[in-house]
Amino acid sequence: MKTSVATLMNESGVAFGTSGARGLVTAMSDRVCYAYAKAFLQHLFVTRQFSGGAVAIGADLRPSSDRIARACGLGIEHVGASANQYRVINFAKISSPALALFGLENNLPTIMITGSHIPDDRNGIKFTTPFGEITKADEKAIKDQIVEIPEQLFSADGSIATQYTLPVATDQAHGAYRKRYLDFFGADFLAGCRVGVYQHSAVLRDELVAIFKSLGATVTALGRSEVFVPVDTEAIRSEDRALAKEWASLGSYDAIVSVDGDSDRPLISDERGGWLRGDVAGILCARYLGAQAVVTPVSSNTALEKSCYFKEIRRTRIGSPFVIEVMKELLSTVQGPVVGYEANGGFLLASEISRKGKQLRALPTRDALIVQLAILGLARQEKKTISQLLAELPARYTFSERIKDFPTEASQQLLEKLNPADKRRAIQAIEELFGSFAGKPESIDTTDGLRVTFTSSEVIHLRPSGNAPELRCYSEADTLVRAEQINSQALVKVKSLIS
Repeated sequence: MKTSVATLMNESGVAFGTSGARGLVTAMSDRVCYAYAKAFLQHLFVTRQFSGGAVAIGADLRPSSDRIARACGLGIEHVGASANQYRVINFAKISSPALALFGLENNLPTIMITGSHIPDDRNGIKFTTPFGEITKADEKAIKDQIVEIPEQLFSADGSIATQYTLPVATDQAHGAYRKRYLDFFGADFLAGCRVGVYQHSAVLRDELVAIFKSLGATVTALGRSEVFVPVDTEAIRSEDRALAKEWASLGSYDAIVSVDGDSDRPLISDERGGWLRGDVAGILCARYLGAQAVVTPVSSNTALEKSCYFKEIRRTRIGSPFVIEVMKELLSTVQGPVVGYEANGGFLLASEISRKGKQLRALPTRDALIVQLAILGLARQEKKTISQLLAELPARYTFSERIKDFPTEASQQLLEKLNPADKRRAIQAIEELFGSFAGKPESIDTTDGLRVTFTSSEVIHLRPSGNAPELRCYSEADTLVRAEQINSQALVKVKSLIS
């Protein structure tokens, strides 16, 4: 039977978001995942990005990830004619950046099974070409692919009905990822540094301990969990805030570090256990790396511009494909390192970094580890604590929260109501909703969602999530307390419209 991926998307609800294809685990049947894997490789073959050979596959620690990896593996092996056989290299449990790095260094496509930070009733498939993350154009082309699905392979419920197992797993990519940082920073880079590693259920949790130890740090493993914990670095749970504070009070750490489920988004705290916002961490990381141009989504903290650290700054829609697209444009015009980061903390290197005769190869996909190492390196270089580095930044604070189980259609209707075509009416609608606590709107930015800057310079930004049925609210103010306050008040107002 032949079918289009577009049809499967409509039938299953499994669709592309800000980072790969995602959906409910119950909707991500083996049949659907098999088709996605085949469509991805068919697209690479048609566009001459990859003509056959090995494809690397990995997965996070979600209960459903092994099953989905198996379905994708079967799809990989069923692509192509006898002259162009495709085979699987199975890395089993591995972080997204480590898998992507292996693909880039060996000119191979990769498929990562992960839902990142979202709850484990959902999952996803992240695709990387031999040249980097797939673009929005790639996503459209994959959606348009027609794939052959042999019906005898699947049961009525869409599960694999044949005997198939993935090849024996290898850990080759783990070693290459660790070597990347050891070679660049050196074995004594963190000598004397005390680091707590919050392991929870992150796929990189053991390797993270090993990497920090290899760089000379004294490491304490903390908070390991045998069940999946949906740690969202952009909307940190209250329990994770409390844990970091407690660990910092009981131990003596220069920082506590962690990552999300597939370990491409970082968490790093100061010595007091206060987690840094990802968009603030990105500023410090870019500064340490000597970036000349920085690309970041519109939702990131405006301390970036106010810091005056960088020659060129570009703002994009939310999602790494948009950041990567602009970074590529800047490579031909900017002299010096071009980098990007997202509000969730994921950091992207478009340029090779050279320092003291050593080179750190470009890695134009989200990476967590570079952020943590760069901030600790900056603190040691400046002979300051992380809290002191933060105190030197312009006083702009961001906060984000979300309304869960908020259908995307409802989010779009809300934004249309607040931003009609008549801008005068838009200002009026926004002021009627938020004016009692935020004041008068000054400007509206619709690059991604609805971002309103008020005459007070405070910001409220509403945006439907690209990964789950959630409405995200970002806020920015001159104090953290005020940013949290207007965020809470904005969400109360939004909920009042839908109750």
